[in-house]
Amino acid sequence: MVRDPSQRDDAPTSEEVLNALGDEPTRAIITELSEPMTANELSDACDIPLSTMYRKLDHLTDANLLTESTEIRRSGQHATLYARGFTQLTVTVDDDEQLVVTVERPAGEQTADRRLEELWTQMREET
Repeated sequence: MVRDPSQRDDAPTSEEVLNALGDEPTRAIITELSEPMTANELSDACDIPLSTMYRKLDHLTDANLLTESTEIRRSGQHATLYARGFTQLTVTVDDDEQLVVTVERPAGEQTADRRLEELWTQMREET
């Protein structure tokens, strides 16, 4: 099931974001995502076992650093695509000497209604 980050009631904490980026393989996933990719494609590109890849993708998605979408395929074997959910990520130290993460999102981040409209359009084109 594709998760909708816009349904999350609260923004991820700085700690959640930093923990999600806590190891080199996870950062390699972010670097590799210059365009949307499936878990299998990312697993091959980053040389990470698929089971590990899914755990890392879940962690990054939970931290709102990735977005998920469904690619509708004529064969019926639909695929989940992962994409970066941010354009810039900045870590600063505030007046209380705490790390603060600022996440810049794409300007045209879509609403759930717009994504549903695009999904139906894609399905019509496939049939």
